[in-house]
Amino acid sequence: MTAEELCDLLVQARGEPSPLYGLEDPGAYEDLGAFTSNVALDDDRPALPPELAEALRSWSLSRPPEGFASRPALRKHVKQGLTVSRRLARHLGPLWPVRYWDERLGTAKWVCWSCDRLHWERDSHGVPMYPVDLTVEGEFRFGPLRSEGFGDFFPDDPAAGLDLPEELVADLYAWAEDIDTKLNMYVQDRDENKHEGECERQFREGAELARRVAHEVGPDREVTYKGLANGGLVSMTSITWRGDQQV
Repeated sequence: MTAEELCDLLVQARGEPSPLYGLEDPGAYEDLGAFTSNVALDDDRPALPPELAEALRSWSLSRPPEGFASRPALRKHVKQGLTVSRRLARHLGPLWPVRYWDERLGTAKWVCWSCDRLHWERDSHGVPMYPVDLTVEGEFRFGPLRSEGFGDFFPDDPAAGLDLPEELVADLYAWAEDIDTKLNMYVQDRDENKHEGECERQFREGAELARRVAHEVGPDREVTYKGLANGGLVSMTSITWRGDQQV
């Protein structure tokens, strides 16, 4: 992946409603002075959730025009800025490197979207295609989760870095295994009524699992429930959540 394919952002409170600044020249990402293009919080390219956009706006405008009169106030502002920058990095994923200006230290580091750490180098982890937006879908012999560019996977796959609660991980595994088991039984006995009832139950269980996944990953990611791939048209759907809100 080349520098021209990435969309770097600098997070810095400069007195404007949006603290996000982009580059005119994508190749100049090492130069802090090159981040001159203010990116509106309602810009459809980063497509920020309303809660995240408001958090960025509030933080940016909370900086006094004349600067901070006390170091504790400055430290608090810097800490709040780092928190919202991490949310931004997690939302945008690896294609939008986020750099945060620490006014207290006078430094700018890259905020890792997957591990929440700060790095001096933009590509400290390379550019892994970790899943950002998620899909929950039941399909025979497939993992219950999938993401564009990542494929299907199981909830405790370390490459996905989801860190879901153990109970939810176990329930997702059980759901996927139940789909495999019941479909194998249907192939053997061809009991249409029984199969239809099982699909209805699995469909409801999957919707609840998707809602729980959305709750855990928070409002900075979309989680879409697609139903059952092997359950016929009545078992297919498309419902999307951001956190606890259906969108």
